[in-house]
Amino acid sequence: MTIELKTQTEREQRLEYPTPLALSLVVPVYNEAETVRIFVEQVERVFSDPKDVTVEYVFVNDGSTDGTLELLLLLQREMPRLKVIDLSRNFGKEAALSAGLSCATGQVVVPIDVDLQDPPEIILQMIDKWRDGYEVVLGRRSDRSSDSWAKRASANWFYRIHNRIADPAIPENVGDFRLMDRQVVDALNDLPESRRFMKGLFAWVGFRTTCIDYSRAERVAGTSKFNGWRLWNFALEGITSFSTDPLRIWTYIGITVSLVSFLFAATIVLKVLFTGIDVPGYASLMVTISFLGGLQLIGIGVLGEYLGRTYLESKRRPVYLVRRIYSQD
Repeated sequence: MTIELKTQTEREQRLEYPTPLALSLVVPVYNEAETVRIFVEQVERVFSDPKDVTVEYVFVNDGSTDGTLELLLLLQREMPRLKVIDLSRNFGKEAALSAGLSCATGQVVVPIDVDLQDPPEIILQMIDKWRDGYEVVLGRRSDRSSDSWAKRASANWFYRIHNRIADPAIPENVGDFRLMDRQVVDALNDLPESRRFMKGLFAWVGFRTTCIDYSRAERVAGTSKFNGWRLWNFALEGITSFSTDPLRIWTYIGITVSLVSFLFAATIVLKVLFTGIDVPGYASLMVTISFLGGLQLIGIGVLGEYLGRTYLESKRRPVYLVRRIYSQD
């Protein structure tokens, strides 16, 4: 598939796009009944003054069990511009985000979390950057003091490791919150893979990109659905999606272990020749066997990660299943 960038003439035509500008907000939700109404009210306040922007809400209900869907349908009666995509079960945020992008119809699309940690006010600045000719405008977190120390530290290490071994690099301290031109969204929707690490896909498609810094706020209500275990699996997904270096590393580990074993064997031979027969103790033997066995199991685990991804991709199952789309259109 070939995706051609816009020429300068096309950019100028886009900057003269007739008003009002159609903006789609893609909002994945999972058990967020406490925050949905607060989020919508805040967005409505932000866009009450600009008359040259119309907002389409694309909520993706990712298998919620707490009344989130009922609340969204109630809000839809008051706001015809609100669309609800109800997935058949909980597929995870990456799948829900993909579902929202496929149904968003706006000229510009912004994925945003419902917890208001990413301020909707920044979208107005993003639109100004888009009018300047950028296809992607990233929201970069300059202040993450609202996150725990463990979350900030693990995020920093993830970005460092991922960007050292994977291509393309992911911008640091940038989440899903960003503005994308219609052309970018169409390119993302055309990607065929079913195991989707969206931050990597956002970076992979490229396009002309800039950043806007903002301070990350506290959640307005509710609790985060990401725990340490899910974040760890998310990091593994990201690294194995865009890098084969973990496989290559085990080649070098094998060479290193073999070299150390050869040197150890040479040491024993020399010791026997000059000092007599030396019988190693059971402790050193058990340590050696355990060490090599552990290395082998880790190596098999790394191979299993990639083999498992290949197996799942080969099934060609859809990324998500939609139970129903609720729309006033």
